[in-house]
This record gives sequence, structure tokens and C-alpha cells, in this order.
Amino acid sequence: MDTNIDFKNIWKQQTSNKPNMEELLGKLKKFRNQNLRKLILANIALITTSLLIIYIWYRFQPQMMTTKIGIVLVILAMVMFLFAYNKMFMVFYKIDQTQSNNEYLQSLYVVKSRQKFMQTTILNLYFIMLSLGICFYMYEYTYRMTLGSGILTYAVTFAWIAFNWFYLRPKTIKKQQGKLNELIDKFEEINNQLKE
Repeated sequence: MDTNIDFKNIWKQQTSNKPNMEELLGKLKKFRNQNLRKLILANIALITTSLLIIYIWYRFQPQMMTTKIGIVLVILAMVMFLFAYNKMFMVFYKIDQTQSNNEYLQSLYVVKSRQKFMQTTILNLYFIMLSLGICFYMYEYTYRMTLGSGILTYAVTFAWIAFNWFYLRPKTIKKQQGKLNELIDKFEEINNQLKE
């Protein structure tokens, strides 16, 4: 029995409507690079924001304990988010042009699993901690305002948080899942054709 099966020739001889392998690998590379770029930008943005918050705390010396609790909650939310998000780095980094179709597929399944964890558990905790932190932080400054101004400030802040939570977050999650599911479907299709 001949165990040297030439999958590339078998693949080329198929007449069915198959995904172009080079095009698919190009999409995978683009997906990988976009996610690595997002990860790096998220690190830069959140670390810079945390340092700015620490500087503000040091520079302006808030008086009330609620302000300090708010600052700590906001920084903890960012650190927790980055810690979980950075675990995705090695998964994206390991995806390269030398893997087999099955290895690509397994890598994409890992990405999907971790992405789901990020989009549910981590993002929920992040938003809760961030919202609470902002509310505590603002108390010292809204306390000095008139009642109407304080209510307006909190209303605008909650409206912005709600817009992010109910509109931007689901839209971003849907877009991320759509790109990933498309890649997974195409690699599954290739693997199924190779098994036939």
C-alpha cells in the first residue's frame, strides 16, 4: 500500500467549487495580523490610560476615599482585561504558513474559544468594574456641583456607557465572530474534501 499521498495534486484535480488555498491563507494571514495589531494597540492605549490616571491621582491628590476607590477599580479593570487579552497573543503568533490545514483549524478553534471567553466573562467584568470605578471617581467632583449639573453629568456618563454596552459591543462581537466563523467554515470544508 502506497502511503505517500500527494494531497496537493488531489486538491488541484478536484472540480467542485473549492476555496482557493492561496486566497484562504491570505485571509488567514490578514486575520492574524489585524488581531496582533489590535492587541498591540489595546496594550498601548490601556497602559497609557492607566499611567495618565495614576499621574492625575498623584498630581491632583483627590480628597475623598470614593475617588481613590474609583481610580483603583478603573486601573484594575484595565489590568484584568489586558492580562486576559494578552493570552491571545501566542495563539495568533503561532499561526503561520507552515501549518497543515488541520493545525490551522485547531488554532482557529482555540481562537474562537478564547474569543468567546473574552467577549462574555472578561468584557462583562471589565464594563462592570469600569462603570463602578467611573461612578466612584466622579462622586467627589459632582458632589461640588449643583444637583441638576450632577444629575446631568451622571446621565451623560451612563448614556455613553449604555451606548458602548448595548450598541458598540454587540456590533464588534458580531463582526469578530463573523470573520472567524468564515475562516473556520472554509478550513472545515477543505478538511472534509481531503477526507473524501
